[in-house]
Amino acid sequence: MIRVLIADDQDMVRVGFRMILGAQEDIEVVADVNNGVDAVRMARELRPDVCLLDIRMPGLDGLEVTRRLAGPDVADPLKVVVVTTFDLDEYVHAALGGGASGFLLKDAGPALLIEAVRAAARGDALVSPQVTVRLLKHFGTSRPESRSTPPADLTPRELDVARAAARGLTNGEIGAELFLSLSTVKTHLASVQAKLGVRNRVGIAAWAWRNGLMEGQ
Repeated sequence: MIRVLIADDQDMVRVGFRMILGAQEDIEVVADVNNGVDAVRMARELRPDVCLLDIRMPGLDGLEVTRRLAGPDVADPLKVVVVTTFDLDEYVHAALGGGASGFLLKDAGPALLIEAVRAAARGDALVSPQVTVRLLKHFGTSRPESRSTPPADLTPRELDVARAAARGLTNGEIGAELFLSLSTVKTHLASVQAKLGVRNRVGIAAWAWRNGLMEGQ
């Protein structure tokens, strides 16, 4: 059972998310709160598998909540999916740095909401290519000055895996595309994360787009 905490200052959104997720046999909503302060408190108390956070909330915004629950300095981070809108790409950068495991558009619909929660829980995909790749690509291309030469210690195969992850492919899809076993894909992803100093595949994707590895994708 995937235990989920929902934090959003809009009652209708919380009710809708709870109804959609609660109808799934493998998902349980353990709490819903309307502000960032309660989100941090309840998340630390309940330790849900996934925290679904709005960005604009009273008390603490979703970006600060993400940093406190999943940031680089957190010893035992939680999985966070940030709810955002495409035109606020500056929030994407902040959420990535804060340790977010995925992104969801407010109008994404029930199927994508469920997919986002399940993906975050298993530490797998970037929610979906049509959402996160658009966000990450927009983030990367809007900051060309931040691009740099890829680290020399990433092997060619690790670069291939990093590019595939940045396109939103799951581990299974990466393996099928690159003719690698699932365990080999996981090994490469772990190595890339360690070499780049990032916590998850969202960090890998952000690095790939920011450094120009995805040109022509």
